[in-house]
Amino acid sequence: MIGRLDHLGLAVTSIAEARRFWEELGLAVDQVEEVAQEGVRVAMLRVGESRIELLEATSPESPIARFIARRGPGLHHVCLASDDVAADDARLRAAGFELLRDAPSPGAGGSRVQFVHPKSAGGVLVELAQAPEEER
Repeated sequence: MIGRLDHLGLAVTSIAEARRFWEELGLAVDQVEEVAQEGVRVAMLRVGESRIELLEATSPESPIARFIARRGPGLHHVCLASDDVAADDARLRAAGFELLRDAPSPGAGGSRVQFVHPKSAGGVLVELAQAPEEER
């Protein structure tokens, strides 16, 4: 079940440059980590109960590098917090929605994630993320 907006994912060419704007607004970077299997470095900034995720490509073949090459920097995805991403995955598949992965997979911060294809979500890439057990 979906509980809240988890974060907005923003594709950026440089976390170092992009974070300056958000920090000037008084937000602070909670963590920066590399998600090697996605070819991306992420920085999380807390905004109340939600977050902003800055996504910087670590290789030219990464999905973020391809996104920026096609569309430029900007909003990449909307992420919803799930208390059971496997159940949400199964429910969406059974209803005929297109998901990008065969099954939920590891994401940033130890989460389990699945992506809903924009064709199935009104043109928006939607990420479903389940926090690690110790954070729920």
